Amino acid sequence: MNDYAEVIVLSEGPTEMLFVKQLLAPYLAQQGIYITPVILDKPGEKGGDVKFARARNDIGKHLKQRNNTFVTMFVDYYGIDSDWPGYAESKKQTQHTRKAQIMNMATADEINKLFSDLNANSRFVPYVSMYEIEALYFSDPQWLAATSGAPQKSIEQILAECGEPEKINDHPTTAPSKRLEHLSNRFRKTTTGIAIATAIGIPKMRGACPIFNNWVTKLEDLSR
Repeated sequence: MNDYAEVIVLSEGPTEMLFVKQLLAPYLAQQGIYITPVILDKPGEKGGDVKFARARNDIGKHLKQRNNTFVTMFVDYYGIDSDWPGYAESKKQTQHTRKAQIMNMATADEINKLFSDLNANSRFVPYVSMYEIEALYFSDPQWLAATSGAPQKSIEQILAECGEPEKINDHPTTAPSKRLEHLSNRFRKTTTGIAIATAIGIPKMRGACPIFNNWVTKLEDLSR
């Protein structure tokens, strides 16, 4: 294994892409992991409502381009399309960690079947975030409140209710982004979201969000 790795991150939309570009890329570059974010794309369809048929094509395209590049993805469970591998089984689960495990394993299995000739088994790292990227912002209630304008007490009440950031659920009115939009008329998914993420930082998010931390750890391991 080389002491560095190049990784394409297929991102759901502009918020995820900027998060990767402005926060995750500099953080991982210190460890020899050089990542490039690319938005999942299809004519007339960009960001949100992520279909596996759409992601599968992009994953295959990037696996084919260079045989020494790794490919990962950053998509939210909230709003993901029902055609996704593991989706039906994940919906039967109550534990968020089990949902994520099922989705990531099923995704990896399907990609391995489709692109076994491209060493997808060792070159592809799936990541379906629970339940949205905005869950990561709840890793630090003080900074979230200060940057978004949402009341810190309300943020702390949400965490007390849900238990941890990645357990904040995916209902249309209580998903992380929906809660923030309700608590602050200043919140904007991309501009405010990236400002919040920058204020909090990757290390604190890793400490509060085990599923996110597991993904970052797997990326770090690519250069070892």
